[in-house]
Amino acid sequence: MQYFVYDYLLAMKKYVSYDYLLAMKKYVSYDDLFRIEHYVRTKQWWDTIDSLVKIYGYVGLKDKRVDQLMLKWSKDPDKWVRRVAIEHQLLRKDKMDEILLSKIIENNLDSNEFFINKAIGWALRDYSKTNPNWVNDFITRYYDHLSKLSITEGSKYI
Repeated sequence: MQYFVYDYLLAMKKYVSYDYLLAMKKYVSYDDLFRIEHYVRTKQWWDTIDSLVKIYGYVGLKDKRVDQLMLKWSKDPDKWVRRVAIEHQLLRKDKMDEILLSKIIENNLDSNEFFINKAIGWALRDYSKTNPNWVNDFITRYYDHLSKLSITEGSKYI
């Protein structure tokens, strides 16, 4: 029982830390992202990654150097790092950089990795609420290179 409680407390500490980081996002700079990268590379599971994505996305709106970092990360051997790159523009709506989104997804076409394909689908689905024509054209253009999961997720609102 004590191990369960200890593991639970460690997990809660992690989530509180990520929530605090998100609450303080306006104070996070581009240089801070390299310290946060440690957690992207060592605390690897969807819940951790999807929490940290928001920080990268927020900083990316303020500092265009994040675009080049995300392009680099979109080719990283680590699937969780690539997932951050794919998802970092979630919820941007009309602030979406379509060229950047295209390049990042193109770098991950023909993937057999579930978490990558799910992220691609989520990125496309989210942007389809703002620009369904662009997403539909993208899916049509790369249909043979996108997984069924990515297409299903990305087409949900089209």
